[in-house]
Amino acid sequence: MFVLVEMVDTVRIPPWQFERKLNDSIAEELNKKLANKVMYNVGLCICLFDITKLEDAYVFPGDGASHTKVHFRYVVFHPFLDEILIGKIKGCSPEGVHVSLGFFDDILIPPESLQQPAKFDEAEQVWVWEYETEEGAHDLYMDTGEEIRFRVVDESFVDTSPTGPSSAEAMSSSEELPKKEAPYTLVGLRCRAK
Repeated sequence: MFVLVEMVDTVRIPPWQFERKLNDSIAEELNKKLANKVMYNVGLCICLFDITKLEDAYVFPGDGASHTKVHFRYVVFHPFLDEILIGKIKGCSPEGVHVSLGFFDDILIPPESLQQPAKFDEAEQVWVWEYETEEGAHDLYMDTGEEIRFRVVDESFVDTSPTGPSSAEAMSSSEELPKKEAPYTLVGLRCRAK
């Protein structure tokens, strides 16, 4: 679920942090820059693990800050395909069951991946598994806040970096904004409970 990713970046340390240890200042700046951000095709950055190499620091004229090239390892949330995770149901919609891990919310279990037969109850806004027993059928509701076990079957990264407005967007800026997409989403398959 969590992996270490080797990265390289140039870190700018402002002059008012010169009295601190260099490693502490670099760690703070890297965590400010990367923590809780999604890196395209990498995953959700969690926190700095360690600094492996520091290169020479430079102070550029007119800036006053030091610029240091840093090699480091960062803890990243990027579950493997077929990994089984346990989350809580955040909500239900006709698109499927939305799941949260507490620190990551962009998980969807589509209707075809739920235990079958399943149906969406419009009045309650929940998915219902129609469980068959010898005594008859029972409706088991997938309520918000309940734990759910699922297998990661797909992931998708969307490049959400800013782009300039197209000519059509520039002319009609008063129209509604396009729907904001999540930069990293997981698709799950509902697993049976133990």
